[in-house]
Amino acid sequence: MTIKEYVKARKVELKNEIASLKEPLNFVIVQLNEDEASKAYIRGKLKDSEELGIKARLLKLPVSTSQEELLKEIDKLNHDKSVDGFIVQMPLPKQIDEETVKLAISPDKDVDGFHPLSKLNPCTPQGIMNYLKHENVQLLGKNAVVIGRSNIVGKPMAKLLLKESCNVTVLHSKTSFEDMYRYLENADIVVVAIGKQHFIGDKFKFKESAVLVDVGINRDENGLHGDIVPDRKVAIQTPVPGGVGLLTRLALMENLLKIKRP
Repeated sequence: MTIKEYVKARKVELKNEIASLKEPLNFVIVQLNEDEASKAYIRGKLKDSEELGIKARLLKLPVSTSQEELLKEIDKLNHDKSVDGFIVQMPLPKQIDEETVKLAISPDKDVDGFHPLSKLNPCTPQGIMNYLKHENVQLLGKNAVVIGRSNIVGKPMAKLLLKESCNVTVLHSKTSFEDMYRYLENADIVVVAIGKQHFIGDKFKFKESAVLVDVGINRDENGLHGDIVPDRKVAIQTPVPGGVGLLTRLALMENLLKIKRP
């Protein structure tokens, strides 16, 4: 099943689950940037919410908003009983510290799953894992390689793969080509989140049974491109666009439902 087909089917299930709730789900997106990718992502989240019967609103603050002002808005949302969950859309303006913001959001309302005390996983890794399991990808004892070590994707992705008893290796920008080649050649599952267009290409070889998950979104005059060159000869390769971004948005909606009904 393609990612689009999987997301469409899962949304039908989610819509029914949300409709069965005694009270509507209320979701808030806080935005402080004019980033085009963020705007597109927010439009997608609002569209998903409307489709699923979730009451969502956008709280748009000026780019010049100070950290203190943002923290006051976060505190209001933390204490607003009508709000089930909320997110602060990244990236943030340079005058605001991202880690401070993540820690300020109540773990009970942290739909993104970024707070260290949150019971939820970050949406991109969780969305990927849900899809791999749906496609019956074998995880137990398999060699998994994660390229990228961010706190949003790389590190939590490695943690979730370890939880499923994969043999996990985390590579990054300082890994030598020789080492990367060797690890990828023997990998069963590869998750690439390095933010470099077509970084993984013809110079690398994969098992035909390998599963390649492309988290990268790189924009140029020809559109959106992933971190992996398309059409590798493997069992599964997620597309860009129309791939992990859809899984991330879906996991966000699933996280919101988990907050309402743990």
